[in-house]
Amino acid sequence: MARPTAQVLTLLELLQSGGLRTLAELADRLGVDPRTVRRYVAHLIDLGVPVESVRGRHGGYRLAAGFRLPPLMLSDDEALAVLLGLVAGRRTGLTTATGTAGETATAKIRRVLPDRLARKLDAVLDSLAFTTTPGEAAVPETAVLLTIADAVRHHRPVAIRYAAADGRASARTVHPYGLVAHAGRWYVTGADPQLGEDRTFRLDRIAEARTLPGSFEPPAGIDPARRVLSGLARAPYRHEVTVRIQGTTEHLRTRLPAAVAELSAPDDAGWIRADLRAERLDWLPAVLASLDRPFVIERPAELRSLVAALADRLAAGARPPG
Repeated sequence: MARPTAQVLTLLELLQSGGLRTLAELADRLGVDPRTVRRYVAHLIDLGVPVESVRGRHGGYRLAAGFRLPPLMLSDDEALAVLLGLVAGRRTGLTTATGTAGETATAKIRRVLPDRLARKLDAVLDSLAFTTTPGEAAVPETAVLLTIADAVRHHRPVAIRYAAADGRASARTVHPYGLVAHAGRWYVTGADPQLGEDRTFRLDRIAEARTLPGSFEPPAGIDPARRVLSGLARAPYRHEVTVRIQGTTEHLRTRLPAAVAELSAPDDAGWIRADLRAERLDWLPAVLASLDRPFVIERPAELRSLVAALADRLAAGARPPG
């Protein structure tokens, strides 16, 4: 059960969200009886928080108009959640172009925390390691991210100035379906009404985003994350690879995620066709070997040579010294 202090802070958060809260509602949300809620309210009043009591059939409690919380009031769990979020965002590339914002926000939160809690959080952060980090995060402009996020929520079209991978600049109109963060990059997926097809854009390549008048209706059951991953798997690379593997989709996905390969449905014999594109092939033999499943390389021939070379090295390493 939560400690009384934590419960009082939770009550304050419920009241801060606005409106009139009935005694029964507050008791249910806090998991206590009405008498305990009244005691918590009295504690808030003793702390100088102006809680108003409204009598009558539809009465309850609310905060006085104009009341605002002090700059920061966090429980231990909330402070840990906020700081972990800031650190994770900085280390995994989920930041905006204002690169120092995460560091300054972390410093501000750290300064106002009680010493007891700050020392505990420092111990967590000092001992924390991330096993996956991008080589170099591609961060978007804050204004671009916020503008597109608002357009996604309200189904508004946006005009963007976009620079493709080859440097060509263009002006586009996009009906954005959703934002996706993947491998240190931000993407927006949506419809390009001028082309009449769906497109995916990297946010760090968008120089400017502006909301346009009007609205649109996104397709039912849209899954932005799946669209982005599928698009990445189909992106043009130097090598096109097709391998048939006997196994289950779940097992193959442990080594060939959706952003890397497109997998067909298993046939009657349990063979799955994996199509992928890659700039280099040297990493694929080890991946195929790690699947520990029968496979047949359909293309390219160069991959067959690399797999055979790996097999020779493994066989040589397994021979007894002599």
